Amino acid sequence: MTTTTPAEPGQPSPGTPPRNTPAPGAPMSKLGIAAVIVTVVLWASAFVGIRAVGPSFSPGSLTLGRLAVAAVVLGIVVLPTLKVWPKGREWLPIVAYGVMWFGGYNVALNAAEHMLDAGTSAMLINVSPILIAILAGIVLKEGFPRWLLIGSGVAFCGVAMIALGSGQRSTADVAGVLLCLLAAVLASVSAILQKPVLRKFTAGQATWFGIMVGTICCLPWTGQLISEVQAAPLPATLGLVYLGIFPTAIAFTTWAYALSLISAGKLAATTYLVPGTTILISWAVLQEVPTIWGLIGGVVCLVGVGLTRRTPKHNRQKAKEGRRASTAGTHAAEKG
Repeated sequence: MTTTTPAEPGQPSPGTPPRNTPAPGAPMSKLGIAAVIVTVVLWASAFVGIRAVGPSFSPGSLTLGRLAVAAVVLGIVVLPTLKVWPKGREWLPIVAYGVMWFGGYNVALNAAEHMLDAGTSAMLINVSPILIAILAGIVLKEGFPRWLLIGSGVAFCGVAMIALGSGQRSTADVAGVLLCLLAAVLASVSAILQKPVLRKFTAGQATWFGIMVGTICCLPWTGQLISEVQAAPLPATLGLVYLGIFPTAIAFTTWAYALSLISAGKLAATTYLVPGTTILISWAVLQEVPTIWGLIGGVVCLVGVGLTRRTPKHNRQKAKEGRRASTAGTHAAEKG
């Protein structure tokens, strides 16, 4: 069952076919679930990739390199199908999340990871889903569903367990903590700003616009990137290319696609799975054996995210009635 969202700022311009969005209470499609899984896995791999190439690239040049690669790769896919460009005020949210998320978030996080241990970083970055849930409830009028709040709390406890089991003592200084919290805030605000843009533009288009804005913001690091690429070993350069194609071009697009299907709060809660997934990837790629706390924390995160997906009985009943009504209407139309 789908509903057509009425025209408003960020909506299709006159003459542009409106994009359909799932009705409240409708279950996410298999494609949407696949998009969430791809996002979580690729974003988790980014932490491993950044750790691997970090010695060869500084925070600003690493961000520029990732975005430049992503802009080219995603542009090849998006440009041939792009028929409508943002106009006037429609650029405002795009420029905002392009600057904050693709530019500021990545630079701040890259810089913070030079100062913080893995456990502290995981704890601070995973403030973001909570902030998104709060902002979505206020700004996007998604409200504060009981199971979303309960599940988020449980998942955050899981992240705390993962941080506890990181096997490292905190080496964080004030600057590192502030940078990591800044990254979390920028990501949270950007997710809220991106949601209305997806009413008019596809996930790939909305992502590519933001990547282009972020790339322009990072151009001052061009000279540094060139010199570091020349000095970097081949595996580090290939790692940068990987970060640009997979965690950036692909994962941000699958995130945007999933965001167009479900509430921002519920989608943000799925990112609690990233730290646990990172542990598994590090185990496989870097032979970093997870601690018992890390494994338990990963399971707790899974349980918490599962709780966020629960729906109150009366909402489930409404969804069933809506599907029945839609089916009956379809049959009536076929008979007519």
